[in-house]
Amino acid sequence: MKSASKRLRGKSARDGEATLTGESAVLTELQLGHPSLRWVDRYSRLLDTRFRIPGTKVRFGLDFILGLVPGAGDAISMGLSGILIATMARNGASPRLVLRMLGNVGLDALVGTIPVLGNIFDLFYKANHRNLLLLREYYVEDKHRGSVWPILMAIVIALIILLGLMVMIFVWCINAIMNLF
Repeated sequence: MKSASKRLRGKSARDGEATLTGESAVLTELQLGHPSLRWVDRYSRLLDTRFRIPGTKVRFGLDFILGLVPGAGDAISMGLSGILIATMARNGASPRLVLRMLGNVGLDALVGTIPVLGNIFDLFYKANHRNLLLLREYYVEDKHRGSVWPILMAIVIALIILLGLMVMIFVWCINAIMNLF
């Protein structure tokens, strides 16, 4: 894994700029040479920063659009984020990094279940893009290594727990709305 780590470091495609613009690749040129990581970069930007609101600098992606579909959209978005994290784990992300990434996705998913506020939060938080920045930083610091299976099991368990929490919050919100009428 050590030789792979040296190959995956290098100059950023954005010259080290760690912003949430999403206009170009986030990972380094060397990292983008790895097919799985290139896919992660493109897919993360598609989910969080692919489109721009005309006349503004505000960017959004499919995660925001899916969040507009009550309940199911957030669950689908969380599943897509889980696929991204699993791919990152297969490419050397440590259990600690995966937990940080799951925290980002968990916060995005939980707040995303709250009508209107969750959509606004999704527009600005961009959990998948944040995770991509974490992955780039992690590779540049040459810390990636570790066993994949415990990480993947943690992802599955965390996603199941998050899905359960999302369903509970969604049901609570629907009940609160119904009690108003």
